[in-house]
Amino acid sequence: MTCTFEYQLLEIVPADERVSLAEIKTPVACCNPSTHILTLIIRLRLFAGLVELQPRPWFCPRMLSPVLCSDLAALEPEYTEADVISTVEFNQTGEFLATGDKGGRVVIFQREPQGEYNVYSTFQSHEPEFDYLKSLEIEEKINKIRWLPPHNPAHFLLTTNDKTIKLWKVSERDKRAEGYNLRDEEGRLKDLSTITTLQVPVLRPMDLLVEASPRRVFANAHAYHINSISVNSDCETYLSADDLRINLWHLNITDRSFNIVDLKPENMEDLSEVITVAEFHPHHCHLLAFSSSTGTTRLCDMRARALCDQHAKLFEEAVDPSRRSFFSEIVSSVSDVKFSHSGRYLLTRDYLTVKVWDLNMENKPVETYQVHDYLRTKLCSLYESDCIFDKFECAWNGTDSVIMTGAYNNYFRMFDRASRRDVTLEASREMCKRRAVLQPRRVCVGKKRKETDVSVDSLDFRKKILHTAWHPKENIIAIAASNNLYIFQDRLTPSGHHNTPEIQSAPPK
Repeated sequence: MTCTFEYQLLEIVPADERVSLAEIKTPVACCNPSTHILTLIIRLRLFAGLVELQPRPWFCPRMLSPVLCSDLAALEPEYTEADVISTVEFNQTGEFLATGDKGGRVVIFQREPQGEYNVYSTFQSHEPEFDYLKSLEIEEKINKIRWLPPHNPAHFLLTTNDKTIKLWKVSERDKRAEGYNLRDEEGRLKDLSTITTLQVPVLRPMDLLVEASPRRVFANAHAYHINSISVNSDCETYLSADDLRINLWHLNITDRSFNIVDLKPENMEDLSEVITVAEFHPHHCHLLAFSSSTGTTRLCDMRARALCDQHAKLFEEAVDPSRRSFFSEIVSSVSDVKFSHSGRYLLTRDYLTVKVWDLNMENKPVETYQVHDYLRTKLCSLYESDCIFDKFECAWNGTDSVIMTGAYNNYFRMFDRASRRDVTLEASREMCKRRAVLQPRRVCVGKKRKETDVSVDSLDFRKKILHTAWHPKENIIAIAASNNLYIFQDRLTPSGHHNTPEIQSAPPK
């Protein structure tokens, strides 16, 4: 049994058919032409290798990025560090997908009725700053993006860099008011002595304009770099976490927050762990989880006490002392934690594994998946190159039945919880050929058995997939690889609905 994926590259718009930035609802002033986001819509279908695939109509979207190219060779532009995507997030309905980069920019994609994702809005969220008291440069890099649940036609999202969190409103405007009494058509005040009559202003149709405006700025609450933000299920509060503290904010109050977790010791020499990630429970507004660099995950209940220094539950797996090494604590550091949509399970990612924890069982995970166990022999070189400190994210699918996470060489892994099968796939421009089949990849430690096998010694550790996101309702995934964004979509079933993907394992090593 083999696993294959059929996909199609988004059609590239020829030069004579290129649309203007206004036509794709992207403000000219906010678009950085050096940003090259490769958007791929890929139809996926898992099937047994012996089953003949019947011809089906292809979904033919076009490639859309701030710079449109006419041939595939031109899709390999030089890019700067500011163009690297640093976070990816779907909204609650999956209609919108937001990405943030190291240059402080946010690009929002909207799903069209045909199923493709096109650029909806682009804006500059953060600018580089300088803390004169601490003589510290504050990068504009977007660390996290979180959508607020929609309550009206406008969309709200939180973005954060290392120090400042901003609440943005993204709205559409297709009408403008005309016929003011005190202002002329250019907005200048009229001479009151010339006004002899009164008129009623009217609304006139105009070209659709997507506006992004900052509504709140939450600043000066963190002494260390912010690594997480999470919106509470009460839709009124959210948390922000740095290396040592977690603060609770109200969305309407910007000048104060409440400290709910504080790990800072009186003497910094006694510091033994730092907070790596924090997240609210999806249904219970009083529960939150945070993980640390020691590999532990704590569940806190804000009903018990205002300062959650005493956890309600501690999720930690005992380590065999005979297997401990110099790198044990480094590779056990949790880089991401996600509650399942049901709220029953916790998904944690460390450097080598991804684990599923039952909230009712603290002593060990119910499931453990090896992401790239073949790197255990490479930890020394990975430590010297600082790759061992890379922070990989993880994601659930909409039914909590499949897990996804990233790896090196632009590979990403998917694990089926029911069948315990897994697959390794590659997101790269080299695979972008029309109607090609995306074959599963296999990394081998010893001698290669097939030409398609990849030796662990030939992996490119500069190519890594750190940021991933899964559509909340459908089998659509977003993969960020360097400055490229790949969107994969499950092939539709004959009834028009999406199947839960069935993972077929690669042949055993």
